Amino acid sequence: MNLQLELHKFQREFWAKLPPEKVTIIQSANDVLAKEFQNRRTLRIGDEAPDFWLTNTHGKQVRLYEQLIQGAAIVKFYFGAWSPYCNLELRTYQSLLSKIQALGASVLAISPQTFESSAMTAIKNALTFDVLSDADSQVARDYGVAFEVPHSLRQLYTELGHALPDYNGTDDWMLPVPATFIIDRHRRIALAHIDVDSSKRYEPTDAIAILLSLFVTA
Repeated sequence: MNLQLELHKFQREFWAKLPPEKVTIIQSANDVLAKEFQNRRTLRIGDEAPDFWLTNTHGKQVRLYEQLIQGAAIVKFYFGAWSPYCNLELRTYQSLLSKIQALGASVLAISPQTFESSAMTAIKNALTFDVLSDADSQVARDYGVAFEVPHSLRQLYTELGHALPDYNGTDDWMLPVPATFIIDRHRRIALAHIDVDSSKRYEPTDAIAILLSLFVTA
């Protein structure tokens, strides 16, 4: 499956159902966020990846650096169970998980959701890789991808049934920009893909190609 094509298809269908003024609100918020990230220092290829301990949906503490002993890791920051874009992406990674694991790598999906909401994400999408709760968005901050949802979007999210306090258990309306990091066994970032446009994600098959290059040179 070509993830990008599926995302664009969903976006066209979704926006066709929204009143034009609400589409404009989303586009305007994306433009503001894009300008913010242009001036933000984010992690880059070659940087050392910050370590983290987060709880998965089985109540187990997962440490990044311990995962890297076994092989590279794909670290995925996503919005939450309420985002169709994120669900499409996570399901694509699940469909490719056997290929990823054959290269000794793992997938770690991170959102600011509560344990319960993360468990709902895993069940909803039949995910067998680690789905982790970054409840205070500290890891997202460490990776430079955290942002506060603007007030112009909060009402729209709530109208769509996506009020973040219901999923994240906090009132701060913090989210991570959907981002993909590939981290090699030496704790170095081999890929840093950050895009404020929810419909644009790094193609998982391209991520596998990077993993393959790391596996060959390991």
